[in-house]
Amino acid sequence: MIFDKRRFALKYALIYGSIVGVVMLVPLMVYTRLMLGIHEAKTQNALMEQARNIVLQMESYPADGSEPFRFPRYAGFQGGLYDANMRPVFTLVPFTPPGFAPGYHTHGDYRYYVLPLPEGRYFGARYLVVSTRYDPSGIYLVALLVAGGIFATLLLLTWAVFRNFARPFEEVNRRLDDFIKDSMHEINTPLSIIQVNADLFARKYGSNRYIPRIKAAAKTLATIYNDMDYLVKKERMTYPKERIDFTKFLLERVDYFREVASLKEVAIETEVDAGVFVEFNPVRLQRIVDNTLSNAIKYSHEKGRVRVRLLQKGDDVLFEVADEGVGMKEPGRVFERFYREDRDRGGFGIGLHIVKQIVEREGVGIEVASTYGEGSRFTYTFHNKSE
Repeated sequence: MIFDKRRFALKYALIYGSIVGVVMLVPLMVYTRLMLGIHEAKTQNALMEQARNIVLQMESYPADGSEPFRFPRYAGFQGGLYDANMRPVFTLVPFTPPGFAPGYHTHGDYRYYVLPLPEGRYFGARYLVVSTRYDPSGIYLVALLVAGGIFATLLLLTWAVFRNFARPFEEVNRRLDDFIKDSMHEINTPLSIIQVNADLFARKYGSNRYIPRIKAAAKTLATIYNDMDYLVKKERMTYPKERIDFTKFLLERVDYFREVASLKEVAIETEVDAGVFVEFNPVRLQRIVDNTLSNAIKYSHEKGRVRVRLLQKGDDVLFEVADEGVGMKEPGRVFERFYREDRDRGGFGIGLHIVKQIVEREGVGIEVASTYGEGSRFTYTFHNKSE
């Protein structure tokens, strides 16, 4: 029943921020590809420029060879001369070019440019190769920073928007929560009076056909009341575990519901092992037992039968409730909040949802088997730790 504004805002900020962010990444990716293309073009132009410079240096070398020739060296670039058989005449290139087709080429992390030379003119070389290491990390870093900035800005903006958007819901939820708590307080007193006075009347004047109906209806209301009370308080209260005599606990709850079952002449049969104990919180255990039993009775046919079993299976405890009632068309949905298979039979669709929350929180195994028109079986496995 508690509306968490921060969780609501963060959840939808992540969802919508991610969607918008992905959409905005498309132009960023296009921009990144464009920048990579520009970077490649700049690298190619730089290699061509260095090749021209090397050729000019070789052109200025005296034809008589009277002076030693110092091959030009440029920061960030490497050059080399290769003969017609692609053997190096002189090279500073840190790799063997895989091919000597004229033009711009890629080789791993390097880019290189091949310039054909006139035969017999430059030291017997036929090819000039100029290379440089290609490093686009700066472009990717900028793109990553821009993407991160986009996501962070979108997340903050959408979080702020949804946080403000959630305020009316938070207020409505608070008022609804207060209304439920006040209503439950008002219901508790007359419900207790009905139960007590029905018992007193039966003791003083004897039972009649109306008293069991009144008591059964009051117990049904009490089960719904206890479910609502648990829903309202479960986020604010702690539920410590204790060692519970499950055998005694279950038999008491079965006796409690026999009056409810008697209205439909439903027989409750028990197969309960003696001395079965579990480490559990009694409030949560009662919600499991009460909701399972009340649903089995509610969906049973007139003069039907409900079988209740409690068995010790090694360290585990098996609790099972089976009915021969109407069964379920969609047993997979039975634990959904507000889901009701048959709206004509009453209820709010919250009892088994509470049960599902409890068993998931406490690590209790649960299995539901149902055949429409034949009945349903709920099996719970409580895992006790070996001492």
